[in-house]
Amino acid sequence: MERAVVKAKRKELGISCMLNTEVGAVLAVIRRPISESYLSPQETDHCDSSVQQSLKSLRALIFNPQQEWRTIDPSVYLSPFLEVIQSDEIPASATAVALSSILKILKIEIFDEKSPGAKDAMNSIVSGITSCRLEKTDSISEDAVMMRILQVLTGVMKHPASELLEDQAVCTIVNTCFQVVQQSAGRGDLLQRNGRYTMHELIQIIFSRLPDFEVRGEDGGEDSESDTDEIDMNSGYGIRCCIDIFHFLCSLLNVVEVVENSEGTSVHTADEDVQIFALVLINSAIELSGDAIGQHPKLLRMVQDDLFHHLIHYGASSSPLVLSMISSCILNIYHFLRKFVRLQLEAFFSFVLLKVTAFTGFLQLQEVALEGLINFCRQPAFIVEAYVNYDCDPICRNVFEETGKVLCRHTFPTSGPLTSMQIQAFEGLVILIHNIADNMDREEDEGGEEEDSNAIKPSPVEINEYIPFWIEKPKEDFETWVEHIRVRKAQKRKLAIAANHFNRDEKKGLEYLKYNHLVSDPPDPMALASFFRFTPGLDKTMIGDYLGDPDELHLSVLKSFTHTFEFTGMNLDTALRTFLESFRLPGESQKIERMIEAFSERFYNQQSSEIFASKDTVHILCYSLIMLNTDQHNPQVKKKMTEDEFIRNNRAINAGKDLPREYLSELFQSISTNAFALSTHSGPVEMNPNRWIELMNRTRTTQPLSMCQFDRRIGRDMFATIAGPSIAAVSAFFEHSDDDEVLHECVDALISIARVAQYGLEDILDELIASFCKFTTLLNPYTTPEETLFAFSHDMKPRMATLAVFTLANSFGDSIRGGWRNIVDCLLKLRKLQLLPQSAIEFETTEEEALSESDLNMLASQENKFNRRQGSSLMGRFSHFLALDSVEESVALGMSEFEQNLKVIKQCRIGQIFSKSSVLPDVAVLNLGRSLIYAAAGKGQKFSTAIEEEETVKFCWDLIIAVALSNIHRFNMFWPSYHEYLLNVANFPLFSPIPFVEKGIPGLFKVCIKILAANLQDQLPEELIFRSITIMWKIDKEIIDTCYDTITEFVSRIITDHSASLQTQIGWKSVLQLLSLCGRHPETKEQAVDALIGLMSTNASHLSQSSYAYCIDCSFSFVALRNSAVEKNLTILDLMTESVTMLIQWYKTASTETVNNFSVASNTSSSSSVEENSLRGVNFVHHLFLKLSEAFRKTTLARREEIRNRAVTSLERSFTMAHEDLGFTPSGCIYCIDHVIFPTIDDLHEKLLDYSRRESAEREMRSMEGTLKIAMKMLKNVFLHYLEQIVGSAEFRTFWLGVLRRMDTCMKADLGEYGDNKLQEVVPELLTIMIGTMKEKEILVQKEDDDLWEITYIQIQWIAPSLKDELFPDEDM
Repeated sequence: MERAVVKAKRKELGISCMLNTEVGAVLAVIRRPISESYLSPQETDHCDSSVQQSLKSLRALIFNPQQEWRTIDPSVYLSPFLEVIQSDEIPASATAVALSSILKILKIEIFDEKSPGAKDAMNSIVSGITSCRLEKTDSISEDAVMMRILQVLTGVMKHPASELLEDQAVCTIVNTCFQVVQQSAGRGDLLQRNGRYTMHELIQIIFSRLPDFEVRGEDGGEDSESDTDEIDMNSGYGIRCCIDIFHFLCSLLNVVEVVENSEGTSVHTADEDVQIFALVLINSAIELSGDAIGQHPKLLRMVQDDLFHHLIHYGASSSPLVLSMISSCILNIYHFLRKFVRLQLEAFFSFVLLKVTAFTGFLQLQEVALEGLINFCRQPAFIVEAYVNYDCDPICRNVFEETGKVLCRHTFPTSGPLTSMQIQAFEGLVILIHNIADNMDREEDEGGEEEDSNAIKPSPVEINEYIPFWIEKPKEDFETWVEHIRVRKAQKRKLAIAANHFNRDEKKGLEYLKYNHLVSDPPDPMALASFFRFTPGLDKTMIGDYLGDPDELHLSVLKSFTHTFEFTGMNLDTALRTFLESFRLPGESQKIERMIEAFSERFYNQQSSEIFASKDTVHILCYSLIMLNTDQHNPQVKKKMTEDEFIRNNRAINAGKDLPREYLSELFQSISTNAFALSTHSGPVEMNPNRWIELMNRTRTTQPLSMCQFDRRIGRDMFATIAGPSIAAVSAFFEHSDDDEVLHECVDALISIARVAQYGLEDILDELIASFCKFTTLLNPYTTPEETLFAFSHDMKPRMATLAVFTLANSFGDSIRGGWRNIVDCLLKLRKLQLLPQSAIEFETTEEEALSESDLNMLASQENKFNRRQGSSLMGRFSHFLALDSVEESVALGMSEFEQNLKVIKQCRIGQIFSKSSVLPDVAVLNLGRSLIYAAAGKGQKFSTAIEEEETVKFCWDLIIAVALSNIHRFNMFWPSYHEYLLNVANFPLFSPIPFVEKGIPGLFKVCIKILAANLQDQLPEELIFRSITIMWKIDKEIIDTCYDTITEFVSRIITDHSASLQTQIGWKSVLQLLSLCGRHPETKEQAVDALIGLMSTNASHLSQSSYAYCIDCSFSFVALRNSAVEKNLTILDLMTESVTMLIQWYKTASTETVNNFSVASNTSSSSSVEENSLRGVNFVHHLFLKLSEAFRKTTLARREEIRNRAVTSLERSFTMAHEDLGFTPSGCIYCIDHVIFPTIDDLHEKLLDYSRRESAEREMRSMEGTLKIAMKMLKNVFLHYLEQIVGSAEFRTFWLGVLRRMDTCMKADLGEYGDNKLQEVVPELLTIMIGTMKEKEILVQKEDDDLWEITYIQIQWIAPSLKDELFPDEDM
């Protein structure tokens, strides 16, 4: 405690000593001898009697204070010093010392805001300093005093008690400081620099307090006086002084200087030095005040109106430095106040930045404007806010789109080397692209996995109903609002198209508006009026003709058209200019009458003044102004109207009274000085005062700027507007640049374009891939392979482009469509150049083979999410991937060209494109497959040798199969299209079927085996793949001859290992048909036969009824081969004979199902259909038996005796096994024997006779005779086996005659020169047995109503008379 007291006393004593020192210093300077030219002795005495006395009085109190210095009224020790400063007789040196004393008092803070009299003391300091007298001094001393004044002014504002200063005092401080700056213009540079620095410091101090000022009043409108009225005068300075100071700073922008031009006349131009100084101060004020300006209506209105008007006015016509400062100022306003300056920002872009960048005159100014645009693009929220607030508003310009296209235009390189502006624009374009891509990826990361498919792939919006396009919906629900602005953007695009139609044909233009729901039906007058008013590019003459038409609808549109204008606060000539700028007056007076009348009514209703008595006055005066304009500015009018004549012509038009002469005089001067703008087409215009007033009027009805979050749907739409120019510009920049860092930036930008394009802009991604492929040099048709290889090995660009192409394919393959063709072409060219090692295309599909169908689907969905996220994060910057060394670095490391190329290709991860294709969407798989199949068929390919063609085709098929194997889980989706592609290739002009099929069939069989191994429930995949296999081997008749070994191997594998999985008819048909065809070749015949034998012996149970039919054809095709092994043919015949047991089993199953179905469905309406299906199964078994028997029959004519004989015995066994178990009806039995057994006998008999007529054919004839003998015995055995079953048939008599007729034929066969017919020994024996059996079973007995006995008796007499007595002993004819 004591220590604190001691410290306080020490401080008080120190203050006393300091004051004493300062008083002594001032007195010493005053008493110092000086030159006689300054002060006389009498004047010195006068100073001593007044100023010195005051200082001496202070010295008497210094060491005897009655209280602490902080509690003493500061005026006590400040007054003497202020008197010195204000005295007219004190030398400048003393004034400087007094100022230093006051500065020291302020700095050590002897008093604070709580000291008594502090407020009066602070205001008295300001008053004393601003009234400082420097009457008799030199310039050097005066500069020193001014420097001290600046220091004291700063000290005052930095003092804690400065908040007690009155508004007027603060304004005085700023004004005094500015006066010092102005007075120092002709003096030393140091004083001016210090003055400007002090001014800057004062502005910083004052406006840094603005956020702390209390906002008074609830009315925040622009016309509110709440921020200046009813301010407590005891509370210190506040918003009032900020408004005055800010207004003063804005006025400095408009300071002009008089300059004499080359012609000797005076020209008023803006003082650039003052403008820059003012802009620096304004920037500081805005930076420190921040968004607090928006809380004070008057200050905000000053920013919106005065400041922006000056900035826009001087922006386009100033120096680069001023434009740079203006751009910075606008950017600061954007950061803090953009919500309140929507239209002003649009005007700044339209009339300054975009206008300057489009002007090719002043390069430095263009660079500054371009940098201003780029600075805006660097702001994360700017691009989306510009797009939403301007590009999606039909009434505003496309600020974002035009900004992007400006950057693209300036990026595009010319023939010469890259300029600084091109590099600058390129950097800005890259920033813009990265900004969009990063935002879209960030949104996905924040959205997580719960996004719906529509959010992942935004689609273009359509206009399905009439929505007034000029009405902006406030942002309430975000989702609804996003769709609303997307619709407005679509409306804006349609309006531009409608304008084009309207300019060519009014009727078509209006019909287009109705068709696209931009105008209601019947038409809404306001919709048409808004179309004419706000759509750029319309022909103003056609607008004028439409609005002047007397039709009722046209009159309504005219009235609505005038209501789109806000004439509040405008003079008549300004309003009329604004009105006439929107169209061109028609030539007919009646049309002009109607249009001026509508304008007059609108203008009169919006006027707050009482100058005009009625709208008729406005109407008359408007006509007078139009006539005056013609008079003053038509070169054909020689005698111009004078001002007096104009005033005289308009007497008594205001309800019989005159308008004020001053008013008419102003109108005359305005019109005579500046003619009405009557252009035909809308185009670039100047920001004149009329247009600015109109803009400020629009701000009252326009929604504030929407500060929205990024949405992928918006991002997709906004990038689509600049995608084409962006790709073209960056690609051209990549082509012309040689700097490695720039090349990386180019590729980074193009990769970011892909990151955006993956969200519903597939055509953009395809265009991007086409651009990249061009830079790989791989697809250049005019270079030789050697030149291409050299360029690839020695240039960084082709390798970067190649890596980029395949990186895109890996990361964004789900969005690639037509671009797959370019990717495949690059891949094939790499292989042709031998730059593609096998390790680069290894397909890792073995792990997936063990997965089930559900596992595959789950894997696909998970990998799809992972790949999309990987594409958005890891692909953020291409340089993270690219580890390419320059040629020099590679040489230094001892790497050969091949090793360098191999390193690049390995980084491409080409194999993953195909092995991981399971994550691609359906449409991407279809496009990839089409590209590969067409490439395999030779489309777009040129081959120098047949070997090269074969290798390329095989490589393409390997990729096709890799894709198919990776996508078995959705085979039904993509393979039908692949099948169509296979059908299409046959029509290609230079299609070579042999290599295409030879390399394709093995792959198709691999897919087939995987499908069969997967044991899928669905049969469609199997059916699809076998369809393709079938058309492949049928493309050319020579296919089997070239592929028989491969086909045999795969078919044998399918039959051996996967016959149980074959479920479709086309599958069995294809397998057995191909097996049959391959069995014709000596090299594969044995393997094919073994496969069939294995099927029939081991896997016969896997056969179905339909496949059994194909098995019959295959089996007997082998048996019919001439050079086939007899033993295996006999085995086949035996196996086919045993297969009758399968027919029996199928028959029994079908019969059982028939009985069950009848019992279950006997009382239902569907019983007839059930019966039909069941009977079809039974009948089909009979059909198969007949087919098998027919095959045996044909085999009985084989050249080799063993096979013929075995076929006959097999036929007999088949009929024996089928007896009763196949349920043949008597008629069915007769039918089978009549169509199989009888033809067998007939064919053998005919063959026998044929051999008997040949020379040296006895051996063949005897062999055939032996077979016929066996066949006759077969006939006897089958007849006896089926006798009881068929005897009751009505057809038995005819059937029996058929048997006897064939016995007779064989009995009487004439063998010619080869001797006796040995059948004559067999036939009687067979007849004896058959007739004996018939008699025994009482089938052949004499009956009155049956002539069977008689017919048989007669036939026996004819066939073998010797048997008559033996067989019919009692018959006596």
